[in-house]
Amino acid sequence: MGLTAEQLSHGLDTVAAREPAIARALEIAGYPEPRIRSRGYTTLLRTIVGQQVSVASAASVWNKLEAALGEGCAPDALIAAEFDALRACGMSRQKQGYARSLAELVVTGALDLENLPADDEEAIAELVRIKGIGRWSAEIYLLFAEGRPDIWPAGDLAVQAGIGRILALDERPSEKLTRALAEPWSPHRGAIAILTWHCYNNPAL
Repeated sequence: MGLTAEQLSHGLDTVAAREPAIARALEIAGYPEPRIRSRGYTTLLRTIVGQQVSVASAASVWNKLEAALGEGCAPDALIAAEFDALRACGMSRQKQGYARSLAELVVTGALDLENLPADDEEAIAELVRIKGIGRWSAEIYLLFAEGRPDIWPAGDLAVQAGIGRILALDERPSEKLTRALAEPWSPHRGAIAILTWHCYNNPAL
């Protein structure tokens, strides 16, 4: 599960004590709500289902998949499903390929989602073996489903915009600059990432 409210507060307060801009953001915007997902296959499958579609569309596809495959869309059931059956649920050929990649890695034991490497970069490397899961999706999973405290998705446009707003930069920082700006905040960058999403469209900042 993701960072708890207590973990978020601790991380944010620790950074705010030495970074006035973070302290100011907390004063203006308040503390963000935790973002928590379940660990494991189902959360990653839902990530694939939700790619490049609206929240409502993703929910509709997921409901159809569960109706066809059972609750949680077990990996063996997904692998056994016919192409046309999955297409009828709203899964494109490409997304079916991604979903089957995930299911096959889990069923064969090639990917153990209960025991990912403790090192964040090694865990990301494991997750991006799944077709359709890039670095950003892997980082979001590790932050929301495993609660890893130092994940910093510097490629996320909202994180870039949010940190630009918090630090009063003239323009949205690049991924490279966003990564560099956050280095002093380790090992609490996950809490700061959640704060940036909370702040990025706040006009008071």
